[in-house]
Amino acid sequence: MATRDGLAGKVIVITGASSGFGKGAARELANAGASVVLAARREDLLHDLANECEQLGGAAHVVPTDVSSADDVAQLTEAAISEFGRIDVWVNNAGVGAIGRFEEVPLEDHIKVVETDLLGTMYGSYFAMRQFRQQGEGILINIASVIGKVPSPYYASYAAAKHGVVGLSAVLRQELKQNNIENIHVCTVLPTSFDTPFFEHAANYTGHRTEPIPPVYEPQKVVEVIVRLATAPEDEVTVGTAAAFATFAHQIVPDTTESMMSKRTHKAQFEKAAPAPETTGSVHEPSHRGTDVKRSA
Repeated sequence: MATRDGLAGKVIVITGASSGFGKGAARELANAGASVVLAARREDLLHDLANECEQLGGAAHVVPTDVSSADDVAQLTEAAISEFGRIDVWVNNAGVGAIGRFEEVPLEDHIKVVETDLLGTMYGSYFAMRQFRQQGEGILINIASVIGKVPSPYYASYAAAKHGVVGLSAVLRQELKQNNIENIHVCTVLPTSFDTPFFEHAANYTGHRTEPIPPVYEPQKVVEVIVRLATAPEDEVTVGTAAAFATFAHQIVPDTTESMMSKRTHKAQFEKAAPAPETTGSVHEPSHRGTDVKRSA
């Protein structure tokens, strides 16, 4: 279990808080006494979560936000500071995916994935870092993916965006080091496949039900990493044994690792998955599905 020491009174912004890792982290952080600023497109779910967080002992503030809009993220920053006076930790967690053969996924879906996953993280990082520099301290936590290190077929725009998140985070750490800034930290989290609503929300053009690449882990593992990093930052953290193995193996035998990832993904998505209709998922508009930390049964 991640330590909760030092979290009481911390002000923590969480994007993508209406489900998945974001929702789970909000609950745990509130239970430790943190003040959470909850951001996502689904305002009704955010208000329900805020009530939960307050019952757990934390303070909560809801800010409806589409992270693909720089204006929305700027307003999120202003709302957090107006409500709590500072920002101690910022978690860039919001994300979507579009699954299918690259040229068969509509271009507008690819673009929206990049706008949400990469530009949304860039906007959040930009406003968070400006606030941290003003305060002299802060922790930025960017949720990437093992696919940001080891590519996987049928996730083209998602892989491109997550590679960008990994690169952005690394550059920010370099800048902090070169400018001798020790009290601002940038963390990159690299999960493998977790049982979250991501797969219910993804756009899907495969003709089959969206399925995670095995093995699949419990989302609480990532939640606990986020909670830990909020007081004990690390540069990069892989979550799930498969993620640690894949990122290490990719440095040693990249061709073999990519071949293995490719075969696993194709088998899970095209050979084993049940038939399903095409869907844009929640890429462009919020979905009524997938409202908890884990996938619906």
